[in-house]
Amino acid sequence: MGEQLGITASKVFKHNDDPVEAVLRYLRDHEVDLVVLATHQRDGRVRWLGKSVSQPVAKRAEEMTLFIPSNSRGFVSAEDGSVSLQKVLIPIAGTPRPLPAVEAAARLVSRLECPKGTFVLMHVGQSDTMPAVRCPEVEGWDWQRELRSGEVIQSIVDAAGEIEADLIVMATDGRNGFLDGLRGSHSERVLRLTVTPLMTVPSA
Repeated sequence: MGEQLGITASKVFKHNDDPVEAVLRYLRDHEVDLVVLATHQRDGRVRWLGKSVSQPVAKRAEEMTLFIPSNSRGFVSAEDGSVSLQKVLIPIAGTPRPLPAVEAAARLVSRLECPKGTFVLMHVGQSDTMPAVRCPEVEGWDWQRELRSGEVIQSIVDAAGEIEADLIVMATDGRNGFLDGLRGSHSERVLRLTVTPLMTVPSA
């Protein structure tokens, strides 16, 4: 499967009493493009592969991170490695800056050689508060803009379900980390409610 995707896979064993520090040390010593974490939604909370490991890794790594809910079908086939990515939802607001998420989504579908699809830029608010974003050209893909009203988190979850999104891409404020505050960040709160894979992109 890895060869079909143009990547190789290897297992790395680290001897460390603190698995979080072991993972973070690896990230410091090796340049990575993407961190991938599995998630489990239980009792309205999100657990990352092990409560004591993945959550602090996601918070402290400050890297682009792809979260795959345990009950998600994902967009890469486990049988043959084929990619099914045709609808990408990108919630945007004035803060954090949306451009890094837009550019990351475009790079992802280009590198995965997805032949055609649609990016949906969704803003919860009014037309005059929707930020202007320069959308890169991606062959076979078009850009749509959608305005919604209501509570932000639920609007994102509803939109992902209604358009049958294969992926949600959200910008995050690197100054506050991925899991800030008592309620959790926007991305964490979306993860509690959706089965759609979510990619977070630091905007700083």
